[in-house]
Amino acid sequence: MPTNEQRRAAAKRKLERQMVYRQERAKKRRIIAVVSTVVVVALVGSGVWWLATHDFGNGDAAASETPQQESVDKAENIPTALHQIPKRPTALPEKVNCEYTKGQEPAAKENTPPANGEQSATGTVALTLGTSIGDLKFNLDRALAPCTVNNFVNLAKQKYFDNTTCHRLVVTGIQVLQCGDPGGNGMGGPGYSFKDEVYPELTYGRGVLAMANSGPDTNGSQFFIVYGDGANLKPAYTVFGTVDEESLKKIDEVAKTGTISQQPGQGDGKPKTPVDIKSAAVAN
Repeated sequence: MPTNEQRRAAAKRKLERQMVYRQERAKKRRIIAVVSTVVVVALVGSGVWWLATHDFGNGDAAASETPQQESVDKAENIPTALHQIPKRPTALPEKVNCEYTKGQEPAAKENTPPANGEQSATGTVALTLGTSIGDLKFNLDRALAPCTVNNFVNLAKQKYFDNTTCHRLVVTGIQVLQCGDPGGNGMGGPGYSFKDEVYPELTYGRGVLAMANSGPDTNGSQFFIVYGDGANLKPAYTVFGTVDEESLKKIDEVAKTGTISQQPGQGDGKPKTPVDIKSAAVAN
């Protein structure tokens, strides 16, 4: 039988082991917490950087925020050859069904959505944007994207684009000018959305007119003009027409004056030379 002194010594040793064990566990928890915090911060930081430099959709807040350290990046090596006019490999039926679904976010500017139902998938529509840099002339092609053309014409006739500004200019990687948000911050839309009208063979280049989005089937009112290089874009953005050569030359001059970026070399932000849309006229 162990004596009382032996029992006390054993109890003391056990208590000391428990204290060491607890201290080691606490130290490990502190290390894990610090490492986890560093990892989370790194992931968040890299995610913000990726979205700011690569995202090409409606949720483009980064391109519109006031930069902490202003940097003007200018477009270089703008191609002059027009991209091949897009054409579907397989033609659509003469009429297609279009649906415009109300969203949870309110409209950035009051409007009436297009009616759901069949729309023609043949013919073209001429549309002119009167802007602060001159007229920009579009040729909208129903054979490419009938629901998108119907939506764009509907918004134009309601003066939805009037007195708005093109909020985003990208000069590196891709060369595009993005417009269509009445709020001018890249976050706004018409309060409804409609499905993509894309196909795997879609490519982008100088003169292509396409819809911006924040993911599949989230088209609204924001659109972009490819004035130069668009080769890095995946076929995820509905092409619904083209922009004429004289209009592109005007955008070239804007791109050469540069975009106001948050970081030097980012090449993505508000155009230094504003492109304000005064009117959108649909030819009869």
